[in-house]
Amino acid sequence: MEPVIVIGAGLAGSEAAWQLAWRGFPVELREMKPAQMTPAHHTPWFGELVCSNSLRSDQLENAVGLLKEELRRMGSLILACADAHRVEAGGALAVDRHGFARSVTEKIRSHPLIRVAQGEVTALPPEGNVIVASGPLTSDPLAQAIRDFFPESHYLNFFDAAAPLVTFESVDMDSAFFASRYDRGTPDYINCPMTEEEYDAFWTELCAAREAEVHGFEDSGVFEGCMPVEVMARRGKQTLCYGPLKPRGLRDPKTGREPFAVVQLRRDNADGTIYNLVGFQTHLKWPEQKRVFSMIPALRNAEFVRYGVMHRNTYLDSPRLLDRYYRVKKQPRICFAGQITGVEGYVESTASGFLAAVELARRLEGRPPVDFPPETAVGALALYVSNESVTDFQPMNVNFGIIPPLGYRVKGKRNKNAELSRRALEALDGLDWR
Repeated sequence: MEPVIVIGAGLAGSEAAWQLAWRGFPVELREMKPAQMTPAHHTPWFGELVCSNSLRSDQLENAVGLLKEELRRMGSLILACADAHRVEAGGALAVDRHGFARSVTEKIRSHPLIRVAQGEVTALPPEGNVIVASGPLTSDPLAQAIRDFFPESHYLNFFDAAAPLVTFESVDMDSAFFASRYDRGTPDYINCPMTEEEYDAFWTELCAAREAEVHGFEDSGVFEGCMPVEVMARRGKQTLCYGPLKPRGLRDPKTGREPFAVVQLRRDNADGTIYNLVGFQTHLKWPEQKRVFSMIPALRNAEFVRYGVMHRNTYLDSPRLLDRYYRVKKQPRICFAGQITGVEGYVESTASGFLAAVELARRLEGRPPVDFPPETAVGALALYVSNESVTDFQPMNVNFGIIPPLGYRVKGKRNKNAELSRRALEALDGLDWR
């Protein structure tokens, strides 16, 4: 049996390779790391995450929490590895990034039906079954090959940003405190309060700070879910106070009151030695990051172990090119998965890799595809990506807005979302997805 070729060993590619091999199909997983790296990658491991909280909420009242639970129930490799390397973060699924990525890599490399072929892929395979999961930072030669494959369409681009990391020991805990918002869950976040005067000075310098050169960058083109903090700041003096620096539900134990503004730090590894500046994605020059972010009182002596970076993300005009199984409409032997399809987020990428692999395996077995219903998060996401009625296609995180409403009233948003999740999991339990 000819192996299925999977291009890319990120979350989507790793999940797709695992699901195919688990079903008995040989896989050739092609990955260019470590010979060639992207601006977002720093290790040779598969399934590398940008920050510890990249997998986001783990609660069923949140759509991404539902998506994770669906994947768990269907035997996702990525969710199994994430759960095994969880670190405390309130209601979120945060992981020790290095432990997680090493685990994914070991599972993939040790599977007898998966052969890893290292090296850059510069062309789409001319025959055979292929899943392209090359990610939003697809190398230039492969990106050109994909463009040539879709002469009737075009790529779309947006920019993504990562936040800085600081060491725990360099945080001034006399100026900070541990707490979770409204005391929900365990107090895993370090909260760095600011007075109005401190915030005003910080905001002024943040707006004036020098940015790194990013070709083609415009404020209007920033994907809202990953907006650089300096871009957000320029939209108004109070914008940050209603965004990543909002103080609601966080009482400073020294004063008993909510501060004017609060910068939150989230644990980035299991040992709790490194913390992420929540919501501080940025493309400021590195010296400017050090200068401006050190104006936060608790970070006045912070040791930055990674500065924020900004890089290009590339995705397909998927509603015109792909079907609900992530197959290329004009040539179904080729599937795409991951953020290159326009799903935004690591969990969403995992889901697309899972679904593409399941459909391909069933097709190779001569079985009909699984039509995940729109009531499920997996199904809703695939239907969004393939919805031809969408004219201005933009990357999308999973959300309850793309899932059909209940059709009956449930009081309270959290109760309504919980009921949507209950309905989705019930639908999934009655589905033959194997």
